[in-house]
Amino acid sequence: MDCKVTSFMQDLNSLNVDNLQKWFNDDSKIWIPPAKEIQGGGRIMALFRAIFRKYECIEWSESEIFDLGKGRYFYETVSLGTIKGSGIYSNNICTVISFTECGKIKSLSDYFKDTSSFKP
Repeated sequence: MDCKVTSFMQDLNSLNVDNLQKWFNDDSKIWIPPAKEIQGGGRIMALFRAIFRKYECIEWSESEIFDLGKGRYFYETVSLGTIKGSGIYSNNICTVISFTECGKIKSLSDYFKDTSSFKP
């Protein structure tokens, strides 16, 4: 497994945005449905704060990391948690992520198997 992806996932699972800030800069772009694509470290941190507040607990377990070359990776994740007021949440996610040469996330896009929990 690639250590950048694994290190990022460890920081994500800390549920602490302070641990995530080092991964993003003003040029970083992220798309995590149902939100629209956003750009910039500050806006990305705000999105993660909102995601973390939505859950009583959440954990992501990555597997099957594929190196696509030139700093790009594809990996599978299982997320498991409890949504506040809604009960157990589980989903399978595929992620495409690319890193800059200095290790910042250039772009991250998530693709969810089940989107029913995102509907109002």
